[in-house]
Amino acid sequence: MAILLVPGFMLDADLWRDLVPALSKYGPAAYADLSKDSSIEAMASRALSEAPPEFVLVGFSMGGYVAREIVRQAAGRVRALVLIATSARSDSDVQRQRRDAIAGQTGSAVFKGLSRSAVVWSLHPDHAGRADIIARIQSAGHRLGGDVFRRQSLIVRRDEREDLHLIRCPSLVIAGDEDRLRSRAEAIELHQGLAGSQFEIIENTGHMVPMEAPQRLAAVIGEWLQQPGVGSR
Repeated sequence: MAILLVPGFMLDADLWRDLVPALSKYGPAAYADLSKDSSIEAMASRALSEAPPEFVLVGFSMGGYVAREIVRQAAGRVRALVLIATSARSDSDVQRQRRDAIAGQTGSAVFKGLSRSAVVWSLHPDHAGRADIIARIQSAGHRLGGDVFRRQSLIVRRDEREDLHLIRCPSLVIAGDEDRLRSRAEAIELHQGLAGSQFEIIENTGHMVPMEAPQRLAAVIGEWLQQPGVGSR
């Protein structure tokens, strides 16, 4: 059973670096590339074109929106769905204002790298001094660069809460216990909207769960995959 990993905003396969070894006993990892497209739908289509025939699907943050679109486009290929630190809500007023501001910028004014303060805000307060995690997140931003930042910043996220019941595969929703970017209420909405889903909280994490607690996250996913009827047909 392959595992397709879908990263979040301005992140790449390095997000999963510490998680993959622990999940390797369940199957090989495949990685979605969100750097080339300008919509959730196009990102999902590209991921499917490069993915194994069937897979367990894991989406983080913005990647959760892409993961659900993958299910909509090819439900028969998705054995199970894991959503981490994400939401089904549309863009907030603040996010729309930020998108409009970026749309009006050009050239180097658009992206000068992810600031340390923004990265720290995405972490649990106890991890504010984790220079290793901060450096990894900022390095991903530099690798992806200004063009990807602009494309991903301008993506529109629609409200999917009324459509969640259409997803029928086994589902697991995971939240960081002090996520300041995606609220507990958003995670619970996902859990309640996905029929039969399981809900887990990873303690002592903020938004960046795969980097802040990869071993605990892998254990939660692994235990769930071993439950009867999950990850197999």
